[in-house]
Amino acid sequence: MIGFLGGLFGKGGSAVATPLLSLLGFPGFVAVASPLPATVPSTLVASAEYWRSKLLDWEIVGWSIGIGVPAIIAGSLLSPYVGAKPLLVVTGLLVLAFGVSFLFFPKDRSLAKEAVENPDGLRPSYWRIRLVLVSIGVGLISGLLANAGGFLLVPCYTELLKQPMKKAFACSLAVSSVLAVPGTIVHAHLGHISWPVTCLVALGAIPFSVLGARLAIKTRAAKLERWYGLALTALGIFFLFHL
Repeated sequence: MIGFLGGLFGKGGSAVATPLLSLLGFPGFVAVASPLPATVPSTLVASAEYWRSKLLDWEIVGWSIGIGVPAIIAGSLLSPYVGAKPLLVVTGLLVLAFGVSFLFFPKDRSLAKEAVENPDGLRPSYWRIRLVLVSIGVGLISGLLANAGGFLLVPCYTELLKQPMKKAFACSLAVSSVLAVPGTIVHAHLGHISWPVTCLVALGAIPFSVLGARLAIKTRAAKLERWYGLALTALGIFFLFHL
């Protein structure tokens, strides 16, 4: 399920795996950090599906990685001073908030119209400043949450950079596959990762992430956005209720 939802919704799967591991009784930092290394191979194989469909915007990917890597390292180093419980609460609240946003305030229809009018790519005002701020903010929060950033990148790309849903998914997966690496190194050094848990997550996530990505590419964007909002809303409610 982690890999399938990750490929389907353009994220590494940590936002799904962390609540599930926490509910299974794993300690806070183990639940938060252990899924992170598994996102590297799963996001790479899912991203390849989007790349073949020509949905990647390499300018967005390049800037997000270049600025996001040092930001996620800084966030990871700060994580021991925040504590595991607040990180889990923040994860649940963010997942719920974004889910409600996509479910009740869909945007892809208007973005699709803008994309037709601007076939060379959507670039809102102060586009590069927006991209820099998104990369810094997502990097810091993802480092704190031991997350590759996918569940934050997708709504930021659609909300702030005005990207269509499928392109946001594609760019999110490509960026997440890289951002997961420095976060993994720092959290491994801090002793937050259970490698047996990581291996189990990866074994299931890798093949199913490809299936999820293929389904997303073939699905109408409006329907995909509703699925995305419903999945995040349900996950956020379930997670916060069981904390």
